[in-house]
Amino acid sequence: MNSADVIVVGAGPTGLALACELALAGVRVRLLERRAEESNITRAFAVHARTLELLDARGLADEVLLRGVRIDGVAPVPGAYLDLGILDTRYPMLCIAPQSATEKALQARASRLGVAIVRGAVVTALEQDPSGVTLSLADGSRERADYVVGCDGAHSTVRTLIGVPFAGKEYETHILLADVRLAEPPAEAMFARTNTEGAVISVPFGDGWFRVIAWDRSRERAPLSEPVTRDEMVDAFRRIAGGDLGMGEPRWSTRFLSERRQAAKYRVGRVFLAGDAAHVHSPLGGQGMNTGIQDAMNLGWKLAAAVRGTAAAELLDTYESERHPVGEKVLALTDTFNRLVLGRSKLRNVAQAVVIRTVLRFHRTRLLMAERLSGIGIAYPSNGHSWVGRRMPDVDCDGGRLYELMRDGRFVLLSRDTPAELPSTVHCVRSLAAGLPDYVLVRPDGYVAWAGSVLDPAAIARWCGPVPAVRS
Repeated sequence: MNSADVIVVGAGPTGLALACELALAGVRVRLLERRAEESNITRAFAVHARTLELLDARGLADEVLLRGVRIDGVAPVPGAYLDLGILDTRYPMLCIAPQSATEKALQARASRLGVAIVRGAVVTALEQDPSGVTLSLADGSRERADYVVGCDGAHSTVRTLIGVPFAGKEYETHILLADVRLAEPPAEAMFARTNTEGAVISVPFGDGWFRVIAWDRSRERAPLSEPVTRDEMVDAFRRIAGGDLGMGEPRWSTRFLSERRQAAKYRVGRVFLAGDAAHVHSPLGGQGMNTGIQDAMNLGWKLAAAVRGTAAAELLDTYESERHPVGEKVLALTDTFNRLVLGRSKLRNVAQAVVIRTVLRFHRTRLLMAERLSGIGIAYPSNGHSWVGRRMPDVDCDGGRLYELMRDGRFVLLSRDTPAELPSTVHCVRSLAAGLPDYVLVRPDGYVAWAGSVLDPAAIARWCGPVPAVRS
């Protein structure tokens, strides 16, 4: 029987990001993937600002940006424009990059960190006891770990095996995706058109290929197994956008049914759910891959602390208490986008468009909308200092930017001086930014764990473990 500290099931972006976080912390991790070979299916294409910040905290953002196209703003409805430059971040943008580009960056990092990816591993059974979890595979082998995380997609086997309901609904209109070359590419980086027959979108990948997407009401009854052809996509664009942009033959295409669903629980005992196994939603808004990677960053350091034995008893519970409400908000956001774009009531669509155009006239509401879309506005519950639970901005410190100093996956204590003793899981630096509390403890996922005007060793120990050695 193969054994590990943590087994991650599913080697998509969420599973890869989580495996990297665990390996960075010295955790023995095995990554099981049912696909025998890497797939070229790449539904996701949007990387938002908060995800870019988290990738930057591990040295991967520049690589993803090189493979993508920068979008400086979006048009949520005709006649309204949301400038992402309003965001206070190093990445005030939307990066259009195929999911495969993000996966390649994460796969390369996983390889450098020594993560074992076992392909063709089909999980068929799961048993857990007080000391760990045992997985049975289709080939008759068994795997044992202290913890298991299901990152195995919307049809998650892990979620089914632990009996967690996946409540929600299906959207009526199928989604058609294709990657094509365009002889007459649109002037807009993100081209979108809607009418009573549906909606179409075109986005560039930066290498001469474009992702074209159609929600075509006239094809709602087409079987999901029916291949998407160039003629079908051309017809949709001509009826909805008034032209086909000189669309060529697709190198890849798919048809799928969009859903809005969320797992009732993200944790059952020693088993966790993340990414599409925990939540699926309309692709409008480009939230799926981003939410999954952020799940992984939240859970990774907590599982590592549990494996090391330095975690407080309630720490693992905070994964669900922090991330489940985020998932609910993302589902509400994407459902709103879906109703705006594909709603069948003309009167309601007009009224909603008027409201959004009005909201975007004011700086405060523009900022709130940009922060929500980008993930910059995500915050977790706080029962103490006003900074606790907030996303930590990338401030300047002695030795460089904060997010550069986070690349080893440790906590960072921003301080007015340098404490004599800290746990080995903490890196202490002097902040050069104004307006911060005297002491700010930043979690490995870039959120504030604790802040205060006087250093509290008990608070540091509660989050980071005991002091095993003197560090200066």
